[in-house]
Amino acid sequence: MLEVEDYERIRRMYYIEGKSQRDIAKETGHGRRTVKQVINDVQPPGYRLKVARGAPMLGAYLTALNGLLEENKQLPRKQRRTVHKMWEVIRSQGYQGSESTVNSYAWKWKRDGSRIEVFLPLEFDPGTDAQVDWGEAEVELLSDGQHYERVTVQMFVLRMCYSRRMYVCAYPNQRQEAFFEGHVRAFELLGGVPRRITYDNLTTAVQRVLEGRNRTQQRAFIAMRSHYLFEARFCTPGEGHEKGGVEHAVGYARRNFLAGVPRVSSYEELNTLLMNECMRDMERQVHGQPVTIGAAWLKEKDCLLPLPAHAFECCASAEATINGYSQVTYDTNRYSVPVAQATRLVVVKAYPFRVDVLKGSAVIASHARCHGHDEDVMDPLHYLPLLEQRPGAFEHAKPMRQMRAHWPAVYDELLLRLQTSLPGSGGVREFVRVLALHDTYPAKAIEQAITAALRFGCAHLDGIKLCLHQAQIPLIMARPLDLSNQPQLTRVAQQSVQLQAYDQLLAVRHD
Repeated sequence: MLEVEDYERIRRMYYIEGKSQRDIAKETGHGRRTVKQVINDVQPPGYRLKVARGAPMLGAYLTALNGLLEENKQLPRKQRRTVHKMWEVIRSQGYQGSESTVNSYAWKWKRDGSRIEVFLPLEFDPGTDAQVDWGEAEVELLSDGQHYERVTVQMFVLRMCYSRRMYVCAYPNQRQEAFFEGHVRAFELLGGVPRRITYDNLTTAVQRVLEGRNRTQQRAFIAMRSHYLFEARFCTPGEGHEKGGVEHAVGYARRNFLAGVPRVSSYEELNTLLMNECMRDMERQVHGQPVTIGAAWLKEKDCLLPLPAHAFECCASAEATINGYSQVTYDTNRYSVPVAQATRLVVVKAYPFRVDVLKGSAVIASHARCHGHDEDVMDPLHYLPLLEQRPGAFEHAKPMRQMRAHWPAVYDELLLRLQTSLPGSGGVREFVRVLALHDTYPAKAIEQAITAALRFGCAHLDGIKLCLHQAQIPLIMARPLDLSNQPQLTRVAQQSVQLQAYDQLLAVRHD
């Protein structure tokens, strides 16, 4: 076999030194046919097998292996047999060779026998098209105020097709209210609405897949679309490449925005991080594009549909019945309602991160949404009127135990002072009335007022109210009195005090 150095030497002798092929063959010892082939080849030929290497142990099982490889192409992509599984199958038939031999054959079979999937390059007009998809990522999220727990979050990703601008935000799940809110937040950030958005056949938007591109869409999704007036386009089932731009964006965001599994205290902090990363991404120049994402966006933003006057309400609504513990159940979790507002039937509105309870059009309770199962979410203030009527239940009331685990130490000092100074259950009742001040004043202000009341010796409801009131009165500094135009009064405050003058008030007049 000729080495690269031999190849170069023969070509130099012919093209540079002007020697004939016969002379080159004599001088180098190579045949004239070899010399002619080297002279005519532009590149040195690589190593070629004249006869394919055999696989004597695999040969008897090639028919079975080829059948498995052909069958694999017809199976669902995520349920196809691995090479290891194929090796196990033919091994059960008597094959005694290695798994690596089967792997090499399967790789060559796929390379030689399968067609390369090719796609058309696409070009989009400014403001016309966007794509939406979900993706998963892992973060460390503060779970109980003290410990971080690794959780899987769902990333909502919207990508503009012309400028490649992205919007990414995270939710605990892919429910319809989160799906809608992702759109609303994206539209508000963009300052407008793309005219057409492409999706998978996700159930939050599609109720039933019909023939071709026809779909029966979810009623709530139609309502959201009609609010923003964009057109929805759905991919052919199993053809995710039809929205390949956003699928690439999901992977890009996961690798670049959330690399290293970030540690955050809340979804709010996580979404702030993602927002900042999206803004920084505007400086990136996508391979093959003449300008940055930000520069392309300047041309695209004026082509969007205008935003409507008000945002779409991104919530799921349901009627609920209040139980005997003044709670409503939604999605297996129980949320408290003020006992004074406890009527039989209410409406629950579930947003991605909060739950509101309404009586008529008035919100009577609002809670952070619980994403667990069969949990109690209680506001202790909802139960204070009931505790004032039944002070004996104070020590064992679950809402009070939850509140007591977090309140400042001065609350325990106040409770003990009240129980000592007031007979019977009067101390607990007075303490419950103090807790009711949380409906009106901030918790920090109440803590400071209780501290002041304990120091001044007025540790009761009226004393704490007085301290709260005094804390709200601004301190007014008196301005010095200007007596420049009244010189006769300038010495009034400087004259010495004559205490004997007060004796005249005490003198007794005797007639």
